Amino acid sequence: MIDRYTIKMIRRPLQSAAALPDKIGITANQVTITGFLLGLLVLPALAFQQYDWALAFILINRLFDGLDGAIARKQGITDCGGFLDITLDFLFYSMVPFGFVLADPGANAVAGAFLIFAFIGTGSSFLSFAIMASKLNIENLVYKQKSLYYIGGLTEGTETIACFILFCLLPQHFSTIAWIFGSLCWVTTATRIWAGYQTLRD
Repeated sequence: MIDRYTIKMIRRPLQSAAALPDKIGITANQVTITGFLLGLLVLPALAFQQYDWALAFILINRLFDGLDGAIARKQGITDCGGFLDITLDFLFYSMVPFGFVLADPGANAVAGAFLIFAFIGTGSSFLSFAIMASKLNIENLVYKQKSLYYIGGLTEGTETIACFILFCLLPQHFSTIAWIFGSLCWVTTATRIWAGYQTLRD
């Protein structure tokens, strides 16, 4: 819902940060993969209830995710880079609630499963429309810098990151937050399906 605003806020700092990697020949795809590999450390951190470390790795992963896009805009956006970025993003997003399930299966399993279920809804509706939009050459005037059509919703990247931060700061309330955020994700899925269907039908 607020990605269009946060993207504008962080664009200039990320462009500045991308200058050095671009200058020394580091590619956007290398940054994407490195960020994902560092993000994998979230899973053991959560499993062993090291929530401060988990939060640090979440923030590092998201920083690399923003940096790879800034580098790609300097070097040229590619289809393979966009594919790699979105695929690893969704894997990372589902890994975080799974980590909380491992931390406390008794208290977190059902809520964690519900949130991952909700992520399937947001992810599939997002990617399905992106495929159709690409096929029909439909452009999003708000997110022109994206490598694929970026259909918005109530829960986007910024809200998801904020949710993960809350998880780490308030791990004892994971279930409550997961149920609430998962429900909001289903609102996003429903609106995306409706908007996408109407757009493609017309």
